[in-house]
Amino acid sequence: MQSELFNQLVRSRRSTFPDQFETGKKVDDDIIKEILINATWAPNHGKQEPWHFTVFSGDGLQQLATFQSELYKQLAGENFKEITYGKLQQNPLKASHVIALGMKRTTNKNIPEVEDIAAVACAVQNLYLSVTAYGLGGYWTTGGVTYKEEAKSFFGLGENDRLLGFFYIGHVAIPTGGATRMPIEEKVKWITGR
Repeated sequence: MQSELFNQLVRSRRSTFPDQFETGKKVDDDIIKEILINATWAPNHGKQEPWHFTVFSGDGLQQLATFQSELYKQLAGENFKEITYGKLQQNPLKASHVIALGMKRTTNKNIPEVEDIAAVACAVQNLYLSVTAYGLGGYWTTGGVTYKEEAKSFFGLGENDRLLGFFYIGHVAIPTGGATRMPIEEKVKWITGR
């Protein structure tokens, strides 16, 4: 049954970190396109589709690594950490593709910004479910230069737009272990009117 397959898909979704990828093994670009199409079917207020994806692969991964590590170095000042700089240089190169997750602010000012952000987050969940369905690994990170205003233009984002992180995709070399969730009774309240 489709519902059972979907339940299994959702409950088997995991974050796969860059160190868990099979470095150098590329995911076919046609699969990445399908995954991105799935992302664009996320719900969004007013059919504004506020997501803006910038996909890095091949030599583009080095461009991303150089940009984010050098911007970090430039902005960190006395908070500079060599380990952070090194991760920003190395982690993109471990993935097959890295997708910068942009949110382009809609022109409809009646839509609160938080709803555009939520729409992009829904698109990211579609990315996660899609990579899981394809037997790939995925990871959403909001580290590095994510919240730096100076980073926006590199990703084609304007003043009112936001960079919401990066989604790494790769072939899994080291699977992520099992996960647990709290019982739904601890997170759900039913009001039945009886």
